[in-house]
Amino acid sequence: MRQLSYLVAGLLLLAVVRAADTVVDDGEALVNAFVTDVVTFSGDFEQSLIDPDGRLLETTSGTLEIQRPGRFRWAYEEPYEQWLVADGTNIWSYDVDLEQVTVKPQADALANTPALLLGGSGQAMDQFEHGGSFVESGLTWVRLLPVDTDSGFRRVELGFDDGRLSRMVFLDNLEQTTVVVLKNVVVNEPIDAARFEFAIPDDVDVVGKPVAAKLTAD
Repeated sequence: MRQLSYLVAGLLLLAVVRAADTVVDDGEALVNAFVTDVVTFSGDFEQSLIDPDGRLLETTSGTLEIQRPGRFRWAYEEPYEQWLVADGTNIWSYDVDLEQVTVKPQADALANTPALLLGGSGQAMDQFEHGGSFVESGLTWVRLLPVDTDSGFRRVELGFDDGRLSRMVFLDNLEQTTVVVLKNVVVNEPIDAARFEFAIPDDVDVVGKPVAAKLTAD
């Protein structure tokens, strides 16, 4: 699975973290509202990967759709086509050019990653500590620190524009920064459930084995 698959998972946003202009008190409340009050979320994204020296390594773009709890679709369109689909039980990565599908149990693939903030439930915040808030370039930024030091990420920053998530920055353990800019965002509007289903295409290699969804009692 290509590195960009973890964006999400990630997978995502502006250059390296800079010093705060103004400290604010409502940053933690903004994040809590995002993970508890936002049920659906969709939009376009532009994603950049930046090395420790500030050099741009890669730029991609596509669309994002989220339906809580546990479902999201992160679709890269440029420069190559790749899908990440979380159906609530498994997460599917489909690389169209490589004609390969990778599937993993969703609970294992997303555990302790920033993707929990996107598709997880309100308990996602249990995996992060609030590292402070600040205002920069007209956005309210909230810094989150993973509780699990083995998560692969050192820091996550979420940027809110008038209360709506519009930027994300992820600093990984290799000192690389992923910057995601969100555009044309729509919140709490219905999304077709079929968008979070994945059918394995014909004539592709499949790596991994999906787990069966747990049945709930009536």
